[in-house]
Amino acid sequence: MNTTNERYAKFALVRDMLDTPEIIARFQPNQSAEIATDIASVGKLFMTGEGSSRIFPAKNAIAYARRQGWPLELHTEAGRQSKEYDLANWAVFALSNSGRTAEVIELYQSLRERGHSQLFSLTAFPDSKLGSLARRAFVLSCGPEGAVAATKSVIEQALFHRALLEQVAKCPALGSQLPVLSNQFREALTLPIPAELVDKLANAKTIYWAGRNDGVAEELTLKTNEITRKRSDFLEGTYAVHGIEEVMDPSDVVIWIDPYAGSMSKFEDVLVKGVKLTVIAISSQPTPFPTIRIPDGGDLSGFVQMAAGWNLLVEIGIALGINLDKPERARKVGNEFIG
Repeated sequence: MNTTNERYAKFALVRDMLDTPEIIARFQPNQSAEIATDIASVGKLFMTGEGSSRIFPAKNAIAYARRQGWPLELHTEAGRQSKEYDLANWAVFALSNSGRTAEVIELYQSLRERGHSQLFSLTAFPDSKLGSLARRAFVLSCGPEGAVAATKSVIEQALFHRALLEQVAKCPALGSQLPVLSNQFREALTLPIPAELVDKLANAKTIYWAGRNDGVAEELTLKTNEITRKRSDFLEGTYAVHGIEEVMDPSDVVIWIDPYAGSMSKFEDVLVKGVKLTVIAISSQPTPFPTIRIPDGGDLSGFVQMAAGWNLLVEIGIALGINLDKPERARKVGNEFIG
């Protein structure tokens, strides 16, 4: 992503993305400390939201907590499915950028009607409908976004969930990591992308994202639709070599986030040699594939990977001459509550 070229700078989406390193640097990880004791006493935290307000923030935090072996029971689901669950003994945290997302508002209304009190929310705006239903409503510091595709708000939401789980576990570490993460995020966001890779992606029939179920590849799959208007799919883990190769095409591209070392030869045999498609890796380590080399973010690698993915998607959109800010059908609020 070229930060000085007007072809990029004219888009609010790019400006939102470029705001993100500073949002990371000034993030206040202790703001959730006041509710951490309550959530710890419940022992269960259910994280909900729709689309980008759930996929990366909730899943990345859960993956991190499980790697740490923390005892807090964690789960995530979107609003409609959450209404089918018995959440009586869970603390529930809903994210909604607008605070007007119908699915989570209806979930909170139903929980309130049943006397549920452990309800929390995070939105980009104060005095939101969702916030009015929560026992404690938090507000993002990033401000409104200029583009339809959510970017900087997603990163702040993910930092909030990460900090909250650290507070509950009494293992706060995020604050000291933010300066380095901010710099690494900026580096990954502005790395030059080889023209031949951009051309291959711009001409791809379908862009597949492969990787762990930690929210990164899945969120970038959604962003591919919004930003490049291309078909995309999320292939969790090693799903890419477990049957879907039957319908893949040589024009397709698989972008693999942080490849498993033990699976690279299989991807090479099945996808590159078999299907004859292109596999591109995003990794801090060298791989046998064309690789976007990013800084090693350690246990915050998901954030750095996200920045590199954004970088790729902007380059594709620019190459295709797309208006990055205004998809033809997608809306900023996917399903707005009308009450």
